[in-house]
Order: sequence, then C-alpha cells, then structure tokens
Amino acid sequence: MHPRLILLSLGLTAALPILAAEDKEVADLYQFNCTSCHGAEVYTRTDRKVTSLASLESQVRRCEQNLGLKWFDDDITDMAAYLNTHYYKFKP
Repeated sequence: MHPRLILLSLGLTAALPILAAEDKEVADLYQFNCTSCHGAEVYTRTDRKVTSLASLESQVRRCEQNLGLKWFDDDITDMAAYLNTHYYKFKP
C-alpha cells in the first residue's frame, strides 16, 4: 500500500501538510520535466493514445526513460496519479 494511503487510512490528519508538500513536489516535477517537451494539449486532445490508467503509467515511464530522468517507481506512479487527477480522470 502506498504510504499516503496508509497515513490516510489510519486517520492521521497531521500528515496532511506532508501530503500537500508531496503534491507540490509532483507538480514541480511536472512543470520542470513534462512541460519542457509539450503542453497540456497532449492530455486533452480527442485522439490521445493514453486510454487507461495503466497506459498512462506506461506513458509516464516512457517519457521518464526518454528524458533520462532516473525517477523512482513511486515518482512515476505519483506523476501518473497527478496527470490522472488533473487531466485524464480515469477510474481506478
């Protein structure tokens, strides 16, 4: 289980500032890395290639590898979740 889910499932509301900081980190990674190649139109176009949460995570992994970023698996998962929340809206 992801650490954020563990904290939330335990009802530790004191962890919420940490979660907000982590979300900011993902947003910063997005701004610094993803937007260096393309704008948000890639996520919102009607003929997009990403059609599921699994394919979104795979695409994030491809982008990470193409840019040589060396992200951890959690970073890739977090970025896919960020993009899903803000653009794709796939159901888990």
